[in-house]
Amino acid sequence: MYNVLSLGAGVQSSTLAMMYAKKELSPMPDFAVFADTQGEPETVYKWLDWLEKQLSFPVYKISTGNLKNDSLLKRTSRKSGNTYLPATVPFFLFKDGKRKGMLRRGCTRDYKLRPIQKFVRNKCKIKYGQKNICVNMIIGISTDEITRIKESKIVWIKNVYPLIENKISRQNCLDWFDKNNLELPHRSACTFCPYHNKTYWTELKKNNPKEFSEVVKYEKKAKKIFKTLTAFNGNYDISIHSSNNLENFTDKKEDQLDLFNTECEGMCGV
Repeated sequence: MYNVLSLGAGVQSSTLAMMYAKKELSPMPDFAVFADTQGEPETVYKWLDWLEKQLSFPVYKISTGNLKNDSLLKRTSRKSGNTYLPATVPFFLFKDGKRKGMLRRGCTRDYKLRPIQKFVRNKCKIKYGQKNICVNMIIGISTDEITRIKESKIVWIKNVYPLIENKISRQNCLDWFDKNNLELPHRSACTFCPYHNKTYWTELKKNNPKEFSEVVKYEKKAKKIFKTLTAFNGNYDISIHSSNNLENFTDKKEDQLDLFNTECEGMCGV
């Protein structure tokens, strides 16, 4: 049986990694996997470099491509001639200025979940047709996100949640780092993810205006491209933020919620 840590390099998964390193949890992971969308904040990559040096088990960094670039790469179907985007980000959708919901979220599945499963299958030499559980996938979901717990759809993988089992919340994770006199990790998620709440956007705009500006530029490009897609016929608009304009975001007027609890696979934001 292999024990594999799904490492997002955020608060919860970093806490798990360090607790294993300090032998506060067992059994020790055979290895950890970090699926890189190439869209994380600079702070996460710096943190991951530090974290890797603290662990006694290897950390494998894998990537299936640059999500930010791929999500703006318009393609045309040979069969129908329709234009579409193969990489889907859950943008807010608007028509006539009114919010109509969010687009399908395919990014977690295609840039995190499937790449990790493929890597683990090859690394652990899992044969096709394997029906018995042979991998415990350790996922950093805490007690305050218990709704994100989900059984694996892969028959040879069992998702396990040590933070839940040990009744550890996200605040408990932060307290653990404080108690051990360690720098606090940051939330791990793409800078341009629509699931961020107003606290994230406020802090990004204030503390990292360069990164915020890059996300605004990305949103403007996405808006233009979506206007040309066949399925939307120029009648819809999209945005990273529920206000339909991230550039004019202000924490005094907007009240966007943290939507990561709807990311049921537990691969983002941890």
